[in-house]
Amino acid sequence: MSDPDEAIDWQGNAVVCEACSERGISGLRCEPLHACMHDRYAKRVDRFFRWNPQIAKDYLQHGYFEVRACAARYADIFHLPALMNDPDETVRWAVAQRLPQRYLLRMIHDPHREVRIRVAARLEERNLPAMMHDADYYVRLEVARRLPKGLLPLMMHDADVEVRRVVAKRIGVDALVKMLQDDDPGVRLDAIQRVPVSILSVLVDDSDWRIRYEVAARGDKEAVIRLLADEDDEVRRCAAARLGKGELVSRQRLPAEGGIWPE
Repeated sequence: MSDPDEAIDWQGNAVVCEACSERGISGLRCEPLHACMHDRYAKRVDRFFRWNPQIAKDYLQHGYFEVRACAARYADIFHLPALMNDPDETVRWAVAQRLPQRYLLRMIHDPHREVRIRVAARLEERNLPAMMHDADYYVRLEVARRLPKGLLPLMMHDADVEVRRVVAKRIGVDALVKMLQDDDPGVRLDAIQRVPVSILSVLVDDSDWRIRYEVAARGDKEAVIRLLADEDDEVRRCAAARLGKGELVSRQRLPAEGGIWPE
C-alpha cells in the first residue's frame, strides 16, 4: 500500500510547513509527506524521530498517541517509566519493548493482551512464573516457550491445548510421561514423539490413530504385534512393515487371539 499523498495532522487539519513550531530547531531533519511529526500517518512520524532521536524525549506527552508511541522508540530509556501507565496501549507496547527489567515487572498486569505478550517475551526467566496464570492464552504460550524447563510441570495442566503442546515439546522426560494421559490427542502426539521406546506400549490402545501409528513405528515388538489388528489401515501397514511383512495387513486375515501369524 502506498503512502497517502496528502499531509493531514492528527486533528484532521492540513499540515503547513511554514507554520511548523519545529522549524527553528538546529540540525532538525524533516521532509513533507515522508518524515514529519505533525503528520497523522504513523510511518512518517516514526521516520521523523528516527532522523531526530535527540528530541524524542520532548514529545512523550504529546496529545497524539502515535507521536508518543514513536517517540518512545527513540527517547532515552530513562524517560520511559513515565509512560508505563499511558492511556493508550500502543504507547505502552512501545514502552514494553525497551523498558529496563526492573520496571518491566510492573507491567505484567497491563490491561491489554498485546502489551502483556510483549512483557512475557522480554521478562527475565526468573520472573516468568508471575505470568503463568495470565488470563490470555497467548501470554501463557509465550511464558511456556521461555520458562525454565524445571518449572514447566507447573504448566502441563494449562487450560489451553496450544500451551500444553508447547510444554510437551520442552518438558523433561520424567514429567513428560504424565502428559501421555492428556485429554487432547495433539498434546499426546507431541509427548509420544519424545518419550523412550520402553514407554510407548502404554499408548497401544490410544483413541487417536496418529498416536498408535507412532507406537507402530517406534514401539517394541510386543506392541507392534498388537497393532497388526488395528482398525486403521495406515497403522496396520506400519506394523506389518516393522515385522517384515510388506503387504497391507487385512483385519479379516488376522488369526484368532493366541494364533500364529501366517507366513
